[in-house]
Amino acid sequence: MTYPLSIYPDYTILHGNCMERLTEIENNSVNTIFADPPYFLSNGGISVQSGRQVCVDKGDWDKGGTPEYIYEFNRQWLSLCRPKLKDDGTIWISGTHHNIHVVMRCLQELGYKVLNTITWQKSDPPPNLSCRYFNFSTELIIWARKMEKKPHKFNYETMKQLNGGRQMTDVWRIPAVGLWEKQQGKHPTQKPLRLLYRVILASTNEGDTILDPFSGSGTTGIAANLLGRKYIGIEQDKQFCELSLCRRQALEDEKMRKKLFDKMRSSSEETTVLINHMRDTDRENAMKMGITYMRAGDSKGSLLVKEGFERLGYVCIHTGGNNPELFRLTKKGFQIWTAEALREKGFSAENAPYYAVMRFDPTNPVPFGQPINLHKRSFTQVARIQPLSDFIELK
Repeated sequence: MTYPLSIYPDYTILHGNCMERLTEIENNSVNTIFADPPYFLSNGGISVQSGRQVCVDKGDWDKGGTPEYIYEFNRQWLSLCRPKLKDDGTIWISGTHHNIHVVMRCLQELGYKVLNTITWQKSDPPPNLSCRYFNFSTELIIWARKMEKKPHKFNYETMKQLNGGRQMTDVWRIPAVGLWEKQQGKHPTQKPLRLLYRVILASTNEGDTILDPFSGSGTTGIAANLLGRKYIGIEQDKQFCELSLCRRQALEDEKMRKKLFDKMRSSSEETTVLINHMRDTDRENAMKMGITYMRAGDSKGSLLVKEGFERLGYVCIHTGGNNPELFRLTKKGFQIWTAEALREKGFSAENAPYYAVMRFDPTNPVPFGQPINLHKRSFTQVARIQPLSDFIELK
């Protein structure tokens, strides 16, 4: 079965061999390519999955070949991809040492400009059963642009914001695929949505087109659509074409779309923001002294209500849900003050004997583009720790 070009307006799946179907895609029409080609690993090895020993063979398409075959395979698909990119377009290719160094050679021979080699560090790798190697916990992702001297698209500020105001490095610590990503079925080499979320945000804008010549279960397309991008995927296995379309169909349910979006952008390492209600007079003092505080107990309004405080980097101060302002903390962590010490500074600390005190820079409010849903209460705010990405207007 050959699938038509428009199952959904923003999600296209082409069934067939990528070498053939790539020729059907218009030249200079794609903003970014993400490719997860065969790693040539399926040679009878073993690994651990869900606590059980399993064979790592993925299928005939992943079986190893001669070095000459692997080189020609990579050179052919990379040469077909290059004219599909716009002149400022970029390509991302994932792999392990079994294939990625050959990919690097082909990119350089074909005129691509290599920008970075990202190390994806898996936070939950399976153990190495042979005990004769270091544990395999990483994969590499090469990022390259089409033209040697043509500037490429890079959303530097977005990446910096997601990293708590610091330059994002080329080491990304992201867990492997979760069960919540396999509700419609499984693919043996499925990539996590969190990984594609970062790739897509880094190198595209809303409305851009992303191509994946080895589509698999369509993870690239799901992430692309959740972020308002268009997708073209090529997949030779009919079963995986159908799986990717099932995953896309699930996005028609608004609750499922929101759930996947929230999960996709969540990160166990992302800088977090304290949502902190302050009365008018306390807020005035806070702006003078750069001090904000929350009760240090376990009642509502305290810091113990939500996890994520260990990654706190910002505070969003508001009064009764009005006039929210975002500020960067000047120091990590907090001090414990008595209520008496806070009252001596002019604050109305009345509801607990001890408070967690944080210091922020009141002279440099941080602009943010997203409307934040602040739950109003008469005097206090249920303590919330939210990811910094809640405040960033994604484009």
